[in-house]
Amino acid sequence: MRSNKINIGLIGFGTIGSSVAKFLLENRGLLLKRTGMDFNLKLVCDKDLSANRGVNIPKSMLTKDIDRVINDPDIDIVVELVGGIHPAKEIVLKALSKGKHVVTANKLLLASEGEKIFQRAGDLNREIYFEASVAGGIPIIKAIREGMVGNRFSSILGILNGTSNFILSSMSNYGTSFKAALKEAQGKGYAERDPSLDIKGLDSSHKLAILSLLAFGKKVDLDDIYVEGIEDISTLDIQYAKEFGYVVKLLGIAKRYGDELEIRVHPTLLPSEYLLSSVSGVYNAIFIEADLVGKQLFYGQGAGKLPTTSAIVSDIIDIGNKIICGKSPAKSVIPDKSEIRKIRKMDDVITRYYVHFSAIDKPGVLAKIADLLGKHNISIASVVQKERREAHIVPIVMLTHEAREKDMQAALSSINRLSAIKKKSVVIRLEK
Repeated sequence: MRSNKINIGLIGFGTIGSSVAKFLLENRGLLLKRTGMDFNLKLVCDKDLSANRGVNIPKSMLTKDIDRVINDPDIDIVVELVGGIHPAKEIVLKALSKGKHVVTANKLLLASEGEKIFQRAGDLNREIYFEASVAGGIPIIKAIREGMVGNRFSSILGILNGTSNFILSSMSNYGTSFKAALKEAQGKGYAERDPSLDIKGLDSSHKLAILSLLAFGKKVDLDDIYVEGIEDISTLDIQYAKEFGYVVKLLGIAKRYGDELEIRVHPTLLPSEYLLSSVSGVYNAIFIEADLVGKQLFYGQGAGKLPTTSAIVSDIIDIGNKIICGKSPAKSVIPDKSEIRKIRKMDDVITRYYVHFSAIDKPGVLAKIADLLGKHNISIASVVQKERREAHIVPIVMLTHEAREKDMQAALSSINRLSAIKKKSVVIRLEK
């Protein structure tokens, strides 16, 4: 009969890794009491073992040699917290091939290589768990993989990046400029020194790719996801949107249309009464619609070492339970058959739009804009000409009815060439 001890090897001893190590060491007795399993952190590996991480690890448990962890016959679970694609991919695949189960928080790796890694784990009869890769402490992966395993998903809409949500919330609630809000986020530790992955929407696209693979069974190349960040959003447009009854959020959107999947990340106007609209600060939220459960909203802290540690520990316990009980791993993380045959091109997306034109204050300009929109099959739902903000230049703000993205971009190209238009027009898509 197998012992109840589960040995763990940790590779990556940074902010998250040190938090996981600290928790496992300090709460071994608590976990034993709650689960009946003895989770033993056996080895910790990192290329830098000199920095103070705020946790005391016996020297005998520390190593710079990744192979020492992977080849240790007593280690049951390898926790990969290196980040990036290489050498993380090689670490994960080698650990699986050596008979280890794997826990990872690596969203870029799974978004890029997840399908191959999941297949390899299935072939080797090993588990790979990755709750911490999307939305931190929110158990969204478990919900899709297990809680809603019998559902046919129709859409996923998510606020998937806490940094961008913090910036947009500050701009909306306090009138803070984008630059000042970003600086504040960096000061609070919510944003990296180089925040480009967050504010350009790339981090959200990685997470959306993982959710889409799980929910729709379709591997989406990152290059096939339309991505637009928040760096060009102004407090002025946030205020104008608010006057129309909308809130601006950076949204990850995946929708099924027959055998097509529409998948995109961009700033989005949501009606202010929507639950997603009230998600502020560094919090994340994911709205899911499926045939059996209907509409579901998951909300919580999407980043930070403690929520992430919670997700990693949960994965370790789930795998430990399967090891002790002798349960066979699921053959595939991904649904066996996907109805999705292709990714819908962004040109073919149909939605409503908020548009802000900066025009010379003279008769006939609005008529010219409306005429060009009409020629491209775009009808106006409402329009407001705001008070002049600069000499001879007035903001013209409008909402359109549903239109095709290709038509909207063609119309904007024509309108921006008008001599009366003095700045590049701002366009933000709406979700109803």
